[in-house]
Amino acid sequence: MIYVIATVTLKPGTVEAFAAAAAPCLTGTRAEEGNISYDLHRREGEPDTVVFVERWQSREHLKAHFSAPHMLVYREATKDMVAERKIEIVEPVTVDIL
Repeated sequence: MIYVIATVTLKPGTVEAFAAAAAPCLTGTRAEEGNISYDLHRREGEPDTVVFVERWQSREHLKAHFSAPHMLVYREATKDMVAERKIEIVEPVTVDIL
């Protein structure tokens, strides 16, 4: 399983427009093969920061997600709203406890 935490800092005053533009992407992504969960949250105390929290079955599924049609539409619709983006990909490794 792959975990993704995508933190997006928005330009001031754009969070409502961003959320509206992201809604079709949420629906489309949740229907993608290999998607386990895909949620969008606002960060407490940071009104211009949103966080996508994602789980994927594999890196191959995540890679396919980046070129999905709804992702391309989302990126184009939100490109002028984004001030900064940080994407963290976590691939869990089993840790043996001795």
